[in-house]
Amino acid sequence: MNPILKNTRNIGIMAHIDAGKTTTTERILFYTGITHRIGEVHDGAAQMDWMVQEQERGITITSAATTTFWKYNNQEFKINIIDTPGHVDFTVEVERSLRVLDGAIAIFCAVGGVEPQSETVWRQADKYKVPRIAFINKMDRVGADFFGVVSEIRKKLGANPVPLQIPFGAEEEFKGIVDLIERKAIVWKEDETLGMKYEYCDIPEDLIDAVEEWREKLVEAVCVSDDNLLERFLEDRDSISVEEFMGYARRATINMQIVPVLCGSAFKNKGIQRLLDAITFLMPSPLDIGDVHGIDPRSEKTISRSPDPEEPLAGLVFKIATDPFVGRLAYLRVYSGKVQEGVMVLNNRTGKKERISRIYQMHANKQNPRKEIEAGDICAVVGLKELRTGDTISAVSKPIILENIEFPEPVIGIAIEPKTQFDIDKLGLALNKLAEEDPTFQVRVDVDSCQTIISGMGELHLEILLDRLKREFKVECNVGTPQVNYKEALTAEVNHREVFKKQTGGRGKFADIEVIIGPADRDVKGLQFISEIRGGNIPKEYIPSVEKGFQSAMLNGPLAGFPVDNLKVRLIDGSFHSVDSDQLSFEIAARQAFRHAGSKAKAVLLEPIMAVEVVTPEEYMGDVISDLNKRRGQVQGMDSKAGARIIKAKVPLAEQFGYVTVLRTLTSGRASSTMEFSHFEEVPENIANEILEKVTGKSLI
Repeated sequence: MNPILKNTRNIGIMAHIDAGKTTTTERILFYTGITHRIGEVHDGAAQMDWMVQEQERGITITSAATTTFWKYNNQEFKINIIDTPGHVDFTVEVERSLRVLDGAIAIFCAVGGVEPQSETVWRQADKYKVPRIAFINKMDRVGADFFGVVSEIRKKLGANPVPLQIPFGAEEEFKGIVDLIERKAIVWKEDETLGMKYEYCDIPEDLIDAVEEWREKLVEAVCVSDDNLLERFLEDRDSISVEEFMGYARRATINMQIVPVLCGSAFKNKGIQRLLDAITFLMPSPLDIGDVHGIDPRSEKTISRSPDPEEPLAGLVFKIATDPFVGRLAYLRVYSGKVQEGVMVLNNRTGKKERISRIYQMHANKQNPRKEIEAGDICAVVGLKELRTGDTISAVSKPIILENIEFPEPVIGIAIEPKTQFDIDKLGLALNKLAEEDPTFQVRVDVDSCQTIISGMGELHLEILLDRLKREFKVECNVGTPQVNYKEALTAEVNHREVFKKQTGGRGKFADIEVIIGPADRDVKGLQFISEIRGGNIPKEYIPSVEKGFQSAMLNGPLAGFPVDNLKVRLIDGSFHSVDSDQLSFEIAARQAFRHAGSKAKAVLLEPIMAVEVVTPEEYMGDVISDLNKRRGQVQGMDSKAGARIIKAKVPLAEQFGYVTVLRTLTSGRASSTMEFSHFEEVPENIANEILEKVTGKSLI
């Protein structure tokens, strides 16, 4: 067994905004000796928040990677950490990080508990089957409730939380933790050592019953996860050593049967060393995760690669970043083999070979050069010009395509233009670089107005991107008002025959197709194209051109030019001309068929609906609900927590612009809200008419 791999941990830190992710990461870097002073988020000095925009706003915008080392049981462990953003607008950073990580630390605020973005990141971790440890932070704050948060994790997230520690004191009296396995209280000294030193002491009398109760629950939860252990436990529980028990606890964590729960206060320097210990003895190594599976592009068969430096190279690009000094950095998780400087690798999406010029181990935005990086590690490489997020690189002779990363679609767009004529080219280059870095940022040119439209996940997302255009790329822009990214959908089937003829002297253009177009089958996204041509009415080489024509036509729907998300096309008949027909003719015929038939297929307008959660004092609840109703919102439910009311609602994005300001006014600044994309829904007819009149000058009626 490879000892380096056995002692490697690839983990991410994820949570709702303001739960303390970056503060916890800063403490980890300090206690592991990577930094010699603690950087505070509120001072704009956090190592992992290196962007100017992050330091100004005190939030994490881009995921930052770093490598550190920690000694546990006289063994040195290498920990690759990715600190991810908490704001919903930057959820793509969490998504792509979780895709390549082996484990995650989910941080919860001891007062806020399971908040909306906590649920989102938890679902993302479920999707990629990432084992987790829960760390309940901010135990020193007024209203901290450790056991309440444990209960919420069980109810709201459907997880099996198992505390390994319980808090010693709470709020202002929070001193430390009680280790349930060792039955010892651990107290951190509040002195100039900044939490470096802690001491063991006896459990206070008033905590003994609680310790025994929760220790029993811990033992039961771990025993239930393994039949052999349960049998031994029932026969003679004293025969199970602590080391053995922890081995079973580790296996249950990796198999996602339990979620170990720890607690502390990162800001007050309490609980972090024990969290590092838990990362080393509970989180999986690349060897525990095992083989990675992919497709051989030559045979289309499923193949696998082991986390072994001697295997052929397989790596997944999970992020592209542009560094002003180094150039284009591709962040890479190496699953097998090794990445070496100067070696040619294969980009499996393009089928092209590219040479790696430099390799770096990252610490936030600082690069530490390396000659090679082996399986199980995370690095950044320079020199691969055509790589995109989600691409697989492999050994040239042993291609493999790993499962790609899925990204949500942008829901909000604005029109931009450079302030001066000289900046037109600079703007184009800058937008291309930003779109390469961020798959949820899209750029398109509106066909009718010829305006450049940029789209993203929310107002903050676009605000940050515009700020980056100005600071990093020195491009000043005029900006339009934010617009909702509507979609269109067909609701009826239509049979249509399209004949495209063009005679310009000499060889002309001819294509004839008969299609049935309508809504795609349930759960099908994009174009569902079915060719029913038999007997050569249309030659085989022209059929892909018909599909390509419909694919491009879907970008501009029949109502107002908004994209059509899914479409079913059955090509049932047609004819061709032996001289005048070609691939372009059939592509144009398909585009025209969509335009003519789409207008008869009862097209409807779809709008993005947001899941909104408002936390408000009870006395303002009526005003908040009344305001949500005015915004076409549907209240889904209400909860009480810590003397406040939580209102959950589904509200159209179009009605939510400027909502934060209105909410502050309604509640004298005492309420807060969070919002994330939920789904697309049909726009009511009267509102659809208003939108269409504004966009096209015509209405549905």
